[in-house]
Amino acid sequence: MVDKSEKFNWLVRAGYLSRAILYSMLGLVALTSAGAISEGTDGIFKAIEGFPAGTAILWLMVIGLFGYSLFRFASPVFDIENNGSDAKGWAKRIGHAGSGIGHAVLAYSAYQFAATSGGGSGGGAQQAASGVLGTTFGGTVLGILGVIFFIVAAVQFKKGISGDFMQRISGSAPDFTRTLGGIGFCARGVVYAVVGWSLVQAGFMSGGAKEVRTLGDALADLAGQGAIFTITAAGLLIFGIFSLILARYRIIPELDRDQGVPEFRTT
Repeated sequence: MVDKSEKFNWLVRAGYLSRAILYSMLGLVALTSAGAISEGTDGIFKAIEGFPAGTAILWLMVIGLFGYSLFRFASPVFDIENNGSDAKGWAKRIGHAGSGIGHAVLAYSAYQFAATSGGGSGGGAQQAASGVLGTTFGGTVLGILGVIFFIVAAVQFKKGISGDFMQRISGSAPDFTRTLGGIGFCARGVVYAVVGWSLVQAGFMSGGAKEVRTLGDALADLAGQGAIFTITAAGLLIFGIFSLILARYRIIPELDRDQGVPEFRTT
């Protein structure tokens, strides 16, 4: 019999697999198709939709990205990553919640493409941002979310440089995992910073919902930046390969308060 914790475990691994597909396609399309990347995240999903069994892949991504977002939302609630409750720990946990929001939006966008079999409505993030801006203090909420994404970006760079992400990966993982992760996290830090700036513009600078960017949109914004764009796109492709390794070797804590804090490798 498969218990709830094992089901959650497999859902999270499906999430890492979905993330691997997403980032691999994001980097690959950016490097090979200027037309597709100009459409941002929608261009990536359209490219996947055109693959053999593309709709099935999209449905896998819907389930997987949703599972991964749940995993990230569990961090501030259960502290399953053992970050602690001090200021630094809460910064990381809130950052994980921001990642959960971002990947939930991506899951919804993938759902739009998978369900319509002809393309999503596009602008899902902008639509959501427009709804938030229509509420009391909506601009403040978006601006704060942008600051959170800046924190997440800083954490990505720290992970890439320090290599502390290896503590949560099985010792059986390939030796080159550290190098792939270091490059990939730094590249993701760049696009997260662009997403954060777009949210700050939309929320604190009255830029409007049209300013809000998803991962693909952020990379499209870098398209005219020469080497920065190429290096970031290649880094995201590498992060996709790294995520594929995580789908197999990531140590996933139990989603259970009674289990206590999780034990991770120390080297």
